[in-house]
Amino acid sequence: MWNVTSTPQPDPAALPSALDGAQIVVGAAIIRHGRVLAAQRATPPAAAGRWEFPGGKVDPGETETAALVRECIEELGVRIGVGGRVGADVPMVNGAVLRLYLADLLAGEPRALEHLEVRWLSADELDSVPWLPADAPLAAALVPHLTG
Repeated sequence: MWNVTSTPQPDPAALPSALDGAQIVVGAAIIRHGRVLAAQRATPPAAAGRWEFPGGKVDPGETETAALVRECIEELGVRIGVGGRVGADVPMVNGAVLRLYLADLLAGEPRALEHLEVRWLSADELDSVPWLPADAPLAAALVPHLTG
């Protein structure tokens, strides 16, 4: 298991909260026993049924870390520890930028509070769900974290 508390990581909160004014969206790659948590979107209709990493928009004045912790409480009912980034910034169709962070589950068991379903996926199962376009390249970037 990847442990954010045992390895010093740069503080994600120190990263800029926007790129050229773009809305930053953060996602959590919560890894447990070699599997990552994925969530199936319920809304909007164009995204319903597609899979993503839990997370959401960074609010004005909010750090990326704080946004990710808040979103995981709201969406999953869990508390997480936020680690380092995975992959590069991914442009989204709405002009926002998606950033993915490794995360440890600190308290609670993930529940689909705002999604249709949540599921733990191994590296071999990453291709078994239809990812949202922005999340797909980040799912591929996670493979070394799930197999190593």
